[in-house]
Amino acid sequence: MPKRVDHEERRDQIAEALIRVAGRRGLHAVGMRDVAAEAGVSLRLVQYYFETKEKLLFYGLQHLTDRFTARVAARLRAAGTDPGPRATIEALLLASLPTDEEGRTFHLVYTSYSILSVTDEALAAQPFIDEPDAAENALTGLLEQAQASGLADPGVAARTEAISLLAMTATMGTSILVGQRGPESAIAVLHHHLDRIFLTGGGVGEPGDRG
Repeated sequence: MPKRVDHEERRDQIAEALIRVAGRRGLHAVGMRDVAAEAGVSLRLVQYYFETKEKLLFYGLQHLTDRFTARVAARLRAAGTDPGPRATIEALLLASLPTDEEGRTFHLVYTSYSILSVTDEALAAQPFIDEPDAAENALTGLLEQAQASGLADPGVAARTEAISLLAMTATMGTSILVGQRGPESAIAVLHHHLDRIFLTGGGVGEPGDRG
């Protein structure tokens, strides 16, 4: 009896191969043939599932986003059952820093998608991500929650701080990739800004959790 093929699993296998190749060579240099070789499947099979490189890129971006969501969730589980707003913000921001191989791959490939979407007409014609303001809205809500609970400075503008934290983390991630600074330095800068926003006791397990 022939083995039943799990098509979603096969798509994810190919998307993982795309991310691995892009992490080594950059997204702009990746072709469908490269992805097929990395996945250990035929080019024809990759084309069967995705038809065009653009469709493969779209699926790969969603797969990368799902991986990042799982990475954040793992950090939150490690922070305990009630981590509080500050620890939750740290989990989200630290997960995007290239402090390990997974983080390096995420930052490099996600940045590559951003750059490629500026010049690639097919990518530019599509929403870059389903909810481009999701992270900004999440951080804003957490900061407002902290302010309402007396855990954060009531005088700061929550949305402005959320935008600043995301932009700073993205920039520091790139500085780690190019060797301008080490992960410890970037994390220290992030904690410096969170210390400015949050009052003493900004969340369960803080400030001890600094990784």
